[in-house]
Amino acid sequence: MNNEKDMKKGILFSSLYWKISATLLLLLVVIGCAYVFITADTVQVYFQEKNQRLNAELAAHVVQEVKPTYQNGQVDEASMDKIMSSMMAINPSIEVYLLDTAGNILNYVAPYKKVKLDKVSLDPVHSFLDTKGQQFIKGDDPRNPGIQKEFSAAPVLENDHLVGYVYVVLASEEYDIAAEELIGDYLMRLGGKTMLVTLVTTLLAGLLIFWFITRYLNQIIAVVKRFKEGHLDERIPVKSSGELQELAITFNEMAQEILSNIEKIKTTENLRRELVANVSHDLRTPLSIIHGYVETMLMKADDLSSAQRSQYLETILKSTERLKKLVGDLFELSKLEAKEVTPKKEPFFITELVQDVSQKHKLLAEEKNVTIVPVADNNVPMVNADISLIERVLQNLMDNAIKFSRDGGIVTIETHNFGNNVEVKVTDTGRGIPEEDIPLVFNRYFNLTKSSSNQSNQEDEVSKTSVGLGLAIVKKILEIHDATIHLSSKLNKGSAFSFRLPVHNI
Repeated sequence: MNNEKDMKKGILFSSLYWKISATLLLLLVVIGCAYVFITADTVQVYFQEKNQRLNAELAAHVVQEVKPTYQNGQVDEASMDKIMSSMMAINPSIEVYLLDTAGNILNYVAPYKKVKLDKVSLDPVHSFLDTKGQQFIKGDDPRNPGIQKEFSAAPVLENDHLVGYVYVVLASEEYDIAAEELIGDYLMRLGGKTMLVTLVTTLLAGLLIFWFITRYLNQIIAVVKRFKEGHLDERIPVKSSGELQELAITFNEMAQEILSNIEKIKTTENLRRELVANVSHDLRTPLSIIHGYVETMLMKADDLSSAQRSQYLETILKSTERLKKLVGDLFELSKLEAKEVTPKKEPFFITELVQDVSQKHKLLAEEKNVTIVPVADNNVPMVNADISLIERVLQNLMDNAIKFSRDGGIVTIETHNFGNNVEVKVTDTGRGIPEEDIPLVFNRYFNLTKSSSNQSNQEDEVSKTSVGLGLAIVKKILEIHDATIHLSSKLNKGSAFSFRLPVHNI
């Protein structure tokens, strides 16, 4: 309930919401003002073009109806007075100028006689005459240097000879002043009504949309905060679309991955503790034996016979060998798990390696009254693997098979062709592995179920019950060869370990 209230409060006072809203308002104001000014400018240009189109023939009519006369390059005053009275009566907003062929102003009809230019450019005049007034063209304003205005123009001919031009400015200065006042009023009306209505409507719609967006965003933030506080089961409900939906899905996947990694870390930590405990136990056993026998030899140095002394030293030697093997296995497994071992693959005959390993274990097998039986198909091809690492795999499998075999048992090591692979199988006739232990037997320092051991002596129990690190090393070595170790076992009947290696392609 409190989380829901906090979420609503967060939505109401979200700084992001108000920042977005303020940005939207500012953007709408800027766009609205730009729209108004662009519209006003467009309207002004429209009216100027319209004015020029409608009055394109005005100068021609002036020439036709009131033909100005030139005398010695000067305009006849009488004709100008006639033009002035006619034009002012028709349209008081225009200005009429008589130009010579160079564009010099010879005379004019303009309110208040405020003319500042002596000459106008004839380029716009020629363009106007070429297009017959159908293209919007602006020309010089003699009363306002640097200002361009719409105009009408026509040539003045005498005896088919060009003597000058009639140049009519269609919007006088007074006309512009009145137009600017109208445009200002138009802007006020446009901004006060259309812009205001559009601005308010768009702003309200935008605020509503942003509220919906930020509401879901605040919900996401609330879930992330609760997840940070330790509520690892919190997930964002996926009910939106677009980027926020992707964000929610990504967070949920990340949260699930974090939760999974935490569980893996917990499992690894438990396995580490179990490993330390088991290794400590196995280290303590040979160390205790070594310590006990050395202490006995020191205390009874003068009373021990040569046979007893040799027996004690042999026991100490065996314990040190066990200790050395355990430390070596730990170091080897650590390197394999850290991926510091890279297999150096080469072609070799696996049958020769099997024979060699069998011979090395023959003496150990005879001591325990166990028979080793090698079995191989004919013409087994070479395999491609790291020979030293595969030898280590075979040694560990043979060690376990002999260790867990009963007196008079048989260990079979087979080599078979299997398509593009060669399969190696090590089978023993020992006590087997309980069904519940089979999925766990390759874990680091896994111990078989105590009930499956019939040993009474503590040292023998540890030796017989613990599979040590051997099978974990086997699994890691085969993994870096892209191979898999398989196990089948029946209690009191024996176990079979098998793996396959790729055939060397010549």
